[in-house]
Amino acid sequence: MLVPLLFACGLVLAATPALAMTIYKSTDANGVVSYSDRPSKGSQVFVFRDRMVERLERQVFLDIQKQKGADAVYVRNDLYAPVEIELSFAGLRNVSGAPSRPIRRVLPARSNLRLALLTATRPGRPLAYTPRFEYSLGDPAGAAQAYQYPLPWRGGPFRLSQGANGQYSHYGPKNRYAMDIAMPEGTPIIAARGGVVVKTENEQTGRGTDPSGNFVRVLHDDGTMGVYLHLQKGSVSVREGQRVMVGTPLALSGNTGNSSGPHLHFVVQRNTGLGLVSIPYQFNQPVGELPNFALGKQ
Repeated sequence: MLVPLLFACGLVLAATPALAMTIYKSTDANGVVSYSDRPSKGSQVFVFRDRMVERLERQVFLDIQKQKGADAVYVRNDLYAPVEIELSFAGLRNVSGAPSRPIRRVLPARSNLRLALLTATRPGRPLAYTPRFEYSLGDPAGAAQAYQYPLPWRGGPFRLSQGANGQYSHYGPKNRYAMDIAMPEGTPIIAARGGVVVKTENEQTGRGTDPSGNFVRVLHDDGTMGVYLHLQKGSVSVREGQRVMVGTPLALSGNTGNSSGPHLHFVVQRNTGLGLVSIPYQFNQPVGELPNFALGKQ
């Protein structure tokens, strides 16, 4: 049985290879917040969705340029990273030139590419079609290189509060091999590997509107990406497009987004084909685990 976990202790479940469980949140008369796998009077289901929600629609998008009797369909990538895209067309009426099969391409960083030129079968009449457009960060052709990550923080020692395949939240494809390291808010977070900053978020307050909270995403030279989540508001000190080296200050740790307490969520991801997935990685030195009170481990 999962005994209640006091939120004030700053402890979350340690990693165990299990499926996600239902967690209930309750608050007692003294205002102490507890979590359990058993419902109690007044408790509510705690929905933990520690997923990356990066809104890229303003940086990766279709640009349809209408000409006389034709539509030139471009895809624009304003990100500082390659993007894999797939484009197809449905509901075609009075359209010639539409590809019979989906177009899949990898667009380089900061590029604009014409993928189709649609013309009117019957001149003088409007074209009708529905584009279907998907995209994912990264180039799936890359191969991850062996690398042991230096600890992405200064200070400590700190300990692992949830690791790979953690039953609390590390069970989806984007976060399966993530690690959560409990640490006080304001701990300096540094780059654990060199690369280019692709995306940042710096304005989330408290729980905010994005489960990831404030974050920094860095594209490594082998095509993998390191992501540092739940950072303190206003603390991100790097900009998109900036190249960083190991040890470059990125931000301060926080407790923003859908966070279970003050900690750094660090994950390494790569595109495996129109989708980001987390991949296993290792730190270059041991990081101890917090006691797992859920299993009676002291």
